[in-house]
Amino acid sequence: MTNIRRSRGYNFEYSIVNYFNANGWHARRLGGSSTGLPDVVATNNHQSILYSIEAKSTASNFCYVPNDQLLRCQDILEMFAPYRFKAIVLAFKFTRKGKTPKGIVYNRALRYYYHTLVYIENIENIANIRCDYADGRLTIDRCDKSVHVSAKYETWKSLQELEQCLFV
Repeated sequence: MTNIRRSRGYNFEYSIVNYFNANGWHARRLGGSSTGLPDVVATNNHQSILYSIEAKSTASNFCYVPNDQLLRCQDILEMFAPYRFKAIVLAFKFTRKGKTPKGIVYNRALRYYYHTLVYIENIENIANIRCDYADGRLTIDRCDKSVHVSAKYETWKSLQELEQCLFV
């Protein structure tokens, strides 16, 4: 089971890298959680764009990005200050085979959501960010409910939409 899950995640990351590289960007898979780096970094040097990408592939109805993964994406963005446009991209792939909480497998539509987080206030107070299969909506779970957290983001359903949003 772990190998299937790991393979699914690697394949999704690889498809993101291939897409960007085929469209004039420079993208590399960085190795993910064991390296303390984001899953993928993509740059468009002509447009001065840097994406720090965390990719998730799941059969569940919800997918979570924990705080440590958000922080490592932010660290990469801070390292490359000269880029005019920098964003954390949360990439979600919800597979065709879904699972109920009791483990029953069923078929459903394949869905992708890409969120560009261009601003996050009090990122250190975010426990995790959850994406919903039904509509791609993000929910921010806070560590301390008394501390305000906000994020500015846009949602895309394909890498083509994500890429083209900056060229309009």
